[in-house]
Amino acid sequence: MGITSAIVLFAVVWFMTFFIVLPLRLTTQGEDGTVVPGTHKSAPADAQIGRKARITTYWAVPIWAVLAVVILSGWISVRDIDWFDRMSTPQGAASTS
Repeated sequence: MGITSAIVLFAVVWFMTFFIVLPLRLTTQGEDGTVVPGTHKSAPADAQIGRKARITTYWAVPIWAVLAVVILSGWISVRDIDWFDRMSTPQGAASTS
């Protein structure tokens, strides 16, 4: 895995984690009782985006590290998830037939 692949993997993991963390402990304007004119009752009263970004980073780094170790170690490869046998055998591998 190259540096670009590692950065892209981290970005994907970070945003997936962010979308999970985003609705946690959300207080809506309807629950708070102060609805700003022109907004929905379900709009957040205090989104706390910075705090949620920190929490996301704390969770995304270890998840990314585990995925990077699995990819770099070769425990799971692309050939392991080739369920329909569409990939050819590697150049140096002996055929089993």
